[in-house]
Amino acid sequence: MTRRGLALLALPAVWTLLFVAVPLGLIFKISFAEPLLAQPPYSALFQPGEYGPVLKAHLDNYALIVSDPLYLRALGNSLLYASIATLCCLALGLAIARAVSRVSANWQPLMLTLIILPFWTSFLIRVYAWIALLKPEGLINEALMALGLIDTPLIMINTGFGIVVGMTYTYLPFAILPIYASLVGQSPRLAEAAIDLGASPLRAFWLVTVPLARPGILAAALMVFIPTVGEFVIPDLLGGSATIMLGQALWTEFFSNRDWTMASALAVLLTALLLAPALWLQRLELGGKPGVQS
Repeated sequence: MTRRGLALLALPAVWTLLFVAVPLGLIFKISFAEPLLAQPPYSALFQPGEYGPVLKAHLDNYALIVSDPLYLRALGNSLLYASIATLCCLALGLAIARAVSRVSANWQPLMLTLIILPFWTSFLIRVYAWIALLKPEGLINEALMALGLIDTPLIMINTGFGIVVGMTYTYLPFAILPIYASLVGQSPRLAEAAIDLGASPLRAFWLVTVPLARPGILAAALMVFIPTVGEFVIPDLLGGSATIMLGQALWTEFFSNRDWTMASALAVLLTALLLAPALWLQRLELGGKPGVQS
């Protein structure tokens, strides 16, 4: 390999080491320390001993995470709401991406622009807009009551439903775009051939279109699930105390309680949660490629 090739490989490697591996290593180290009322607010991992430095690692934070109902509820809520939001994004994203891929090529750039248009607006403004829509006196309840569909306002904010709605809306473009990239190169004649052979349109879509879009679907699932598991703003604004997620618990420990050791342990747990589905989906993707052992 030439020096130019080595340099191109070295740049991302150095970037990953400095801005990913080193910070994660520091967080991992702090998670085993003891909290102190000092600066920094945690004990040193190696402390002087009679015969040299002594390792003073503590598992109290991890033991508390797996035993405290608050952290267990935050963990369960994070997995539950992120999974539901991911499934909703995949279902909607698959339908929208298929529709976009089937329109005229002249219209596709405009439709893709409309899909990413919300990103031109502040994330916080978009979340606050959902507060106006979901609150008891909000637009959705007013419309439903005006139509006579309900007699009393529905409680949609400060609930898990509000969190799922907010996360689905926010991360839906992350599901549409990779699925669209997988579908746009497909010939519509494949599904038409399945229909000609006796399959219903829905069956042809499920047996022909979906398997061919598998790489995009796996990428979309990963791109939605990873940020939603650690989401903080949406649960904080659209959820309540009973719907606390890991991102909120981490923020509270770090900024309110100033317990950096517990916050670091939660960050390590969150990283492990994100690595597991990433490795699993990568294994699924590699297993679907010819000549690759799963």
